[in-house]
Amino acid sequence: MSQTSQLNEISTLELAQALMERLSISPDDWHRLKSNRNSRASEQAAAAMVFLVKNEPQEAQARLQQAVGWLDKSISAPPCPTHGHKREEIKE
Repeated sequence: MSQTSQLNEISTLELAQALMERLSISPDDWHRLKSNRNSRASEQAAAAMVFLVKNEPQEAQARLQQAVGWLDKSISAPPCPTHGHKREEIKE
């Protein structure tokens, strides 16, 4: 079976979801890739594709805006809540 006929057996939604899964940053890679603009933009663009295929244009637009924000450097990763900040002590 050729690769083209194999792809024809998979729905467009399944293909979009597979791409999103492939491009999603795993918890194990989060700290390493959280500020990688290309990785973050790819992740958001793939999520947008899933929402487009599901006919959810508002959700798709939000993800596309996030992707553009990563690419044009208008957004950045927030600091990790458990690193770099002094934790408040609980006062009794």
